[in-house]
Amino acid sequence: MTTRAAPEPPKPQSPDRPDKIRCDACPVMCYIAEGRVGACDRYANEGGRIIRCDPLTILDRRITKGEAVKPFLAADWDGREASGDDVFVSAIGAGTTYPDYKPAPFIVSRDIAGVDCVTVVTEAIFSYCGVKVKIDTDRHLGPEAAPVRADGEVVGHVMTAEYGSQMLSLGGVDHLTGGSKAEGRKTCDTLLRLCNRGPVDLTIDGGSSVVVQAGAAPIVDGTPEERMRVGCGSAAIGMFATQWQGLVDEVVVVDDHITGVVSEHQAGKVIDWPDTGIRIKGHRSTPGRYFKVAKPGQGWGGTDIEDPLSILGPWRPEKGARPGLSVLMVSTTGEHSAYFVLNDALEPEPHPMPEALRLSVDLIARNCEPALCTVLFMGGAGGSLRSGVTRDPIGLTRSVHAERTRVTVGGAPVYVWPGGGITVMVDVTQVPEGAFGSVPTPALVAPLEFTVPRAEYEALGGHGGSIRDLADILEAGGDYGSAARVIGGRE
Repeated sequence: MTTRAAPEPPKPQSPDRPDKIRCDACPVMCYIAEGRVGACDRYANEGGRIIRCDPLTILDRRITKGEAVKPFLAADWDGREASGDDVFVSAIGAGTTYPDYKPAPFIVSRDIAGVDCVTVVTEAIFSYCGVKVKIDTDRHLGPEAAPVRADGEVVGHVMTAEYGSQMLSLGGVDHLTGGSKAEGRKTCDTLLRLCNRGPVDLTIDGGSSVVVQAGAAPIVDGTPEERMRVGCGSAAIGMFATQWQGLVDEVVVVDDHITGVVSEHQAGKVIDWPDTGIRIKGHRSTPGRYFKVAKPGQGWGGTDIEDPLSILGPWRPEKGARPGLSVLMVSTTGEHSAYFVLNDALEPEPHPMPEALRLSVDLIARNCEPALCTVLFMGGAGGSLRSGVTRDPIGLTRSVHAERTRVTVGGAPVYVWPGGGITVMVDVTQVPEGAFGSVPTPALVAPLEFTVPRAEYEALGGHGGSIRDLADILEAGGDYGSAARVIGGRE
């Protein structure tokens, strides 16, 4: 069984292209010959009608995670026995609402927990879209607002860093359509690869090269990252001060943001840690907390230092410094560590680290989370797209913000931004693989679903005459008929 609709009469042919028909699935309006696909590789001319090449995807939440994809022709499920709670018709492979005067390709009626609901699905064409990339690393990737490039073309910029992570903003309408053709194409290609969980090589002006892939560890200047920091230097002091007490006289946790010193820190004071006469080069914030001990970089704790002693000034005997005083210096991930003992001239000399301190360094490393890249697709559903859902687009917007209409991307939950419009953000690892596409305008194509109680949908001015039940969808297909598949969905 497939979802291919009954054959329709061929679309009007161009007088100067008698062997081709025109596809209206995006603004490019390709003329496609029999048996060929359009520039997007998503629509083809089959028997004189435009079809969607990829299968309509139905998510079956009863399928166990990791089970193979089941095309309908090979499946033992006919789509009729499961309830709306078990299955979800996604927009993947559904086709487009463009040019937006028409209802969405599939408007499906299904029962969810005893409520008659409608799910409207369409593959939305996004020019106003991009990705936000969270890269778990303390290493300095580049200055804030620095351009990010893919194959030499600017595709985004560095954002404000977050706790233990560097952030990038890639894409957006200015890069997709506001620059050169090469910039637009490369931006679209970069976004598509990232959204479909592929690796992308990026370079940052004045900074590093980094390989980014959703759900994988970042590779910075050729070196894979293993972990993100347990906390800033001050937080590490607070977490582990009691475990260092009695093992060492002083601990410095090196961090590009806040470097911590246990003898001065409030955590040390609470447990009566004695003064050591240490002096830190940097801007003292509060006791035991120092800013700007070094510049950002790829050395200790995300700084540019390779020798941790470079952040220390002369030791002060009047404040407790003495020969034989021991010092542990460690980074916020435990990746870097060293042990020193003051000589008679109160100069720190390297010594083998005692096993007990080695275990405490390992404890820092064990408390770090694995370094990962997180890719969030972000896009805005415009007024024309919304008209494929309802004849009153503003009503849909208000219903979404009132949480009466649920928005998903490929069945995955989204964050809907406050304020005007329907601006959504989704973790691409929650979306089925290969769900995103593109068109040569250039623009990204993302599966978008709106699920709403039927009474609410009708009150919104929805396209009631286009509502169909699941059985009819499976038997007759839609405007862009294609085979269908079932995959394990997400709750």
